[in-house]
Amino acid sequence: MLVISIIAAYLAVMNLIGFSLMGIDKYRAVKRLWRIPESTLFIVAIIGGSLGSIIGMRIFHHKTRHWYFVYGMPAILILEIAAVIAVIYSPIQFSIM
Repeated sequence: MLVISIIAAYLAVMNLIGFSLMGIDKYRAVKRLWRIPESTLFIVAIIGGSLGSIIGMRIFHHKTRHWYFVYGMPAILILEIAAVIAVIYSPIQFSIM
């Protein structure tokens, strides 16, 4: 059960970061300031922040006209859900001593 708690905490933090980066990048876009690279936004999504990034896209109306964000972020989310399910139901017992 400890492994599941660690995974849940990690995903919560990464999704908060993904959400925050979308908001920060939108603010910077409006103010015409230095922007967060799109590759950084995708990397955060790939390492666990896709749901937060998707929610940030919708709330801040940011990157919603770019097809690679509109379709890429949900695709990453589906892969992350599949990975978490695979870890939870794997026959290997994970434990931290």
